[in-house]
Amino acid sequence: MSFLNDFEQILSVECRQNEPPFCTAECPFRLDVKDLMKKIQKGRFNAAFRTFQNTVGFPGIVAAACPHPCEGACLRAQKDGSLHLHQLEQAMLCYATRKKPNAYNMPSKGKRIAVIGGGISGLACTLSLCHKKYEVTVFEKSGRIGGHLWDVLDSEIFLADIKEQFQFENYTLESEREIQSLEEVSDFDAVYVATGKGGEDFGLGLSGSGAYASNQKGVFLGGSLIGADTMQAIADGLEASHAIEWYIKTGGMNSPEAPKGTGLRLDSSRLSEMPEVIPADGEGYTEEEAAKEAARCALCSCDACMRECDLMRLFEKTPRRIYEEVYITIHPGTLSRDGTWATRLISTCNQCGLCKAACPQKIDIGKFFQQSHQAMVKKGAMPWAFHDYFLRDMEFSNGEASLLKRAPGWEGNPSYVFFPGCQMGASDPAYVKESYRYLLSKKPDMALWLRCCGAPADWGGQEERHQAEIAEIKRQWETMGKPEVIFGCPTCRQMFSQYLPEIPGSFLYERMAEWGIDAPRPAAGTCSVFDPCASRDFPKLQESVRKLTEQMEIPLEPLSHEGELAQCCSYGGNTSVAASLYSREVARDRLSEKENPYIAYCVNCRDTFASQRKPVYHLLDLLFGLNDAGRVPPTLTKRWENRRALKRELLQEYWQEETEKREEMNLVIGEELKRKLSKDMILEGDMAEVISWCEETGRKMKDPETGHFVGHKKIQNMTFWAEYLPVEDGYELFGGYAHRMCLEDDVKCQNEK
Repeated sequence: MSFLNDFEQILSVECRQNEPPFCTAECPFRLDVKDLMKKIQKGRFNAAFRTFQNTVGFPGIVAAACPHPCEGACLRAQKDGSLHLHQLEQAMLCYATRKKPNAYNMPSKGKRIAVIGGGISGLACTLSLCHKKYEVTVFEKSGRIGGHLWDVLDSEIFLADIKEQFQFENYTLESEREIQSLEEVSDFDAVYVATGKGGEDFGLGLSGSGAYASNQKGVFLGGSLIGADTMQAIADGLEASHAIEWYIKTGGMNSPEAPKGTGLRLDSSRLSEMPEVIPADGEGYTEEEAAKEAARCALCSCDACMRECDLMRLFEKTPRRIYEEVYITIHPGTLSRDGTWATRLISTCNQCGLCKAACPQKIDIGKFFQQSHQAMVKKGAMPWAFHDYFLRDMEFSNGEASLLKRAPGWEGNPSYVFFPGCQMGASDPAYVKESYRYLLSKKPDMALWLRCCGAPADWGGQEERHQAEIAEIKRQWETMGKPEVIFGCPTCRQMFSQYLPEIPGSFLYERMAEWGIDAPRPAAGTCSVFDPCASRDFPKLQESVRKLTEQMEIPLEPLSHEGELAQCCSYGGNTSVAASLYSREVARDRLSEKENPYIAYCVNCRDTFASQRKPVYHLLDLLFGLNDAGRVPPTLTKRWENRRALKRELLQEYWQEETEKREEMNLVIGEELKRKLSKDMILEGDMAEVISWCEETGRKMKDPETGHFVGHKKIQNMTFWAEYLPVEDGYELFGGYAHRMCLEDDVKCQNEK
């Protein structure tokens, strides 16, 4: 599937997750400073020294001579002072007790390498090749090794370190031997020329085809000869050894060059203040001081998506890891024959868009999840139960019971139509009625359009079904004369913007701020506005909401994530069935940030927080004086009833049409059981249908202990069970549940009926 290949390409080219931190990018050796700091933090000085030694070759020389450019690159330099990395290196050397280099007991490779120049670059190359058991001969025209180090360091320092690092290695040193022509070393398998600043280059130059490759095959150049300073000369020697090995193994001079710089982008303002640790004695760190200073390291990495995205943070999944797990789920092969490795992970994405907003490269992992969801649905591998209820709810919203598309008694086509979304009236019909009453007072030709925007099909990966919903929405809009749509729901506006960009629209709250509203002054106290994730791309909406709260004189305390970085309340993506624990954890995380009440202008956010007993107003509660912050959200059954009642009451009030209230079974259900059924995504109407079926067919069992009847029926995809007893004028329900299993005798009986 092409989207998998496209996403892999995006990760390979754009993702900055594996980019080195700024300090490492400035280091000639590309030292893994983060790893070093982690070890020093824990007091693991031996392990830290081993990392340092394996990277730089000559730890004593480097620690003594390095000008530590890493400190200038430290992100903390912009905040509270860079890490004292040079002093930390000195502490590491002081407190490490095991400094002997590794002794590699391996047979000789049988390949001979000539190193021309016994300076530090040539010795670094020699050391690295000796570790790999190549036979190295060093030709030094003077009578001493070390090259320009004699002008830089005390000879006791660098000679001791050279001796220390070569103690387990064998190489041949031909001192006072000047190579005047490469013909003298033609019997060697490769040659490294490191003759120092102004030294003999044998008329060669760098070819540019590979790391340190000259324009003569098998010959490499590096060190001060090509302009390197002391540290870069050592790094050149180490890197040249890799280029030589590449040549020995492949015959090619085009070995990969070490990466330069970093694509990392970080903002120091996100760092918490951590003052520099100054040695108490004014000279060097104690072990405790070193650990404390190392703990200041920000461990810089491009982790914006991992920090901001709830899914990646809680599941500890990197973008690359997500790609790999999704790939083997869609193309299981022999790794996972059933292809269910990441089905639940795919269905856990809230489709909130925060990953893209937070990413410096704007990589859209949410879109990748959506495409993956669609692919799994197409191949019939996505569990239908994850989105079954939400698709039923969409079907109900767009069906005869609650769909309404009407213009007032006005000649011609309306200029505007109010589209509140399916959940606003489900939560509280007064939200829609009062909003429409207000809009009519401003624009008498305002039409009304009650239906679902199709988000459940989009979130559920039902591509064909979603396209059909979008086509029907467009058709209905065209029959109204293509009016401007006034949205009450941010998600609906987002869906129209994405899939129906030709439909002009604005938000109810934008129009209220523009047209004016005589709002009350509620005694709400200090509140926090919760921007829904769907408002991310609508800054005018966010601004209008705050303007309205300011008009009502409500003091506001900002949340950590607002505006472009708005977070999901957990409702997005309809993840509550596929990942119920995750959804609850996300909701708890949102509502625990501030103790004061929230003001939501997405009804799904309001009801999600209210279900966790968070004091929360819908903005319309405050503007119209409707409910306090403690209103309990309705059950799923009540939400359906509210939509039926809303349509019935609107038809009667504005179009003087009477509709018959449908006959329903008198079903007695305790409040606790009502809440349980709603939590389990079971409608009371489903229980009534099961009971009717059982009574009509006689397919029921009697529990001898309780005397209750128990029966089941398959309704659409789900099998529902009810425990009940007949009572006067109806039935009393004692329990109910549902499962995905299909009972063959039940299906057979229903088919016969």
